[in-house]
Amino acid sequence: MQAADFHGTWSSRLAFLLAAVGAAVGLGNMWKFPYTAGVSGGGAFVLIYLIAVIVVAVPIMMAELAIGRRGRRSPVNSMRRVAAADGASPAWKNVGWVNVCAGFLILTFYSVIAGWALAYIPKLASGTFTQSTADLVGSEFSDLLASPLTLIFWHALFMGLTVFIVARGIQDGIEKAVKFLMPSLFGMLLVLVVYACIAGDFAATVDFMFTFDFSKIDVHVVVAAIGQAFFSVSVAMGLLMTYGAYLPETVVIPRAAIIIAIADTMVALLAGFAIFPVVFANGLDPAEGPGLVFVTLPLAFGQMPFGTLFGTLFFVLLTFAALTSSIAVFEPIVSWAEEHQGVKRQSSALVFGALAFLIGLLTVFSFNIWSNVHPLGGFEMFAGKTIFDVIDYVASNILLPAGGILIALFAGYAMARKTSVEELGIGDGTAYAIWRFLVRFVSPIAIAIVLVTLVGG
Repeated sequence: MQAADFHGTWSSRLAFLLAAVGAAVGLGNMWKFPYTAGVSGGGAFVLIYLIAVIVVAVPIMMAELAIGRRGRRSPVNSMRRVAAADGASPAWKNVGWVNVCAGFLILTFYSVIAGWALAYIPKLASGTFTQSTADLVGSEFSDLLASPLTLIFWHALFMGLTVFIVARGIQDGIEKAVKFLMPSLFGMLLVLVVYACIAGDFAATVDFMFTFDFSKIDVHVVVAAIGQAFFSVSVAMGLLMTYGAYLPETVVIPRAAIIIAIADTMVALLAGFAIFPVVFANGLDPAEGPGLVFVTLPLAFGQMPFGTLFGTLFFVLLTFAALTSSIAVFEPIVSWAEEHQGVKRQSSALVFGALAFLIGLLTVFSFNIWSNVHPLGGFEMFAGKTIFDVIDYVASNILLPAGGILIALFAGYAMARKTSVEELGIGDGTAYAIWRFLVRFVSPIAIAIVLVTLVGG
């Protein structure tokens, strides 16, 4: 089966790669990966992470792209079409729904947090943090979270940008956006790396991120590396299957998947060199998590030469990274709606954008007026969790890993061998046999371990 194009195709292989790398590169790349590497064995963790990317994430990424290109539709309908053509149960289409729902739920709170990055651009540009104290910088962030109206404004602005881009379609919207955003992102990142390494503590960063300390490697670190590999390349959110539906036949999927994984890892490592030299030069704590971005870094930039300029550039970089990811997780549900007769792309983008914005208000209020509301507090695993925490937990800890396992099982067992051979384009020899083994056994088992760990923890 080879379905006719419904939504159009990428104009070039480069356009697809920019979009897919942009989807993978998000807010988490800017601090979570380099920090996790630093506290988990440095180069030893990076080595385990790279192995996990190759044997866990890339095989599933290849499967998603192959299913998408074969079905030429949204994740739900691509799963349905491929299953029908290969004689599998129509119930497999529900895997598409798991992916789409996970991505959409993540978008609802991702937009709120991306709004924080937007809000900090004028703060840095106006010199708010110049020669500021830790208490003042901390109170600035606390005041932002405590103001529902301020959060709603920035959330609405970011969601509006996402809707505007996606509503314009594949080539006129997403392509044009990533062709501007991704080169700009890489350019800003390189400028920040050079600045940080000159003005900051480069040696301490190299020591923190790349010293091979195998004594820190245990079962928990290995599971963390597998989880980081799985989440980092944005599998199981429907976006790769959707982007695969627009993929020209000339693109070799395995090669594209490897390029995406390498580019995503490189951005994460470069982000470490943009952030940690600044942190170490100012004697600050690299273990602050999200606070590292919104408290520690503004404080550091405020004390450094040209900090206003480069601090502003950093938050523009964060916003661009967030936007390339948000349009990717929004596209699957818009493409599904567009496939239903009488629903135009612009209308579906507006409707689902408005819905994402409204659900996002639950996250907004979780930081202020509903901060003491714990909807599932009666269950031990949800004790003390706000509405935002619950949404994040369900989407990130349950739906994403479950979706990844199901995609692997579908590609490995339900999808016909002939179909996967044709779509992957690597023949039916050793390379294909390795992929089939990984997607049948290694990937689902590894992700199942991560799922059990996340739910159990």
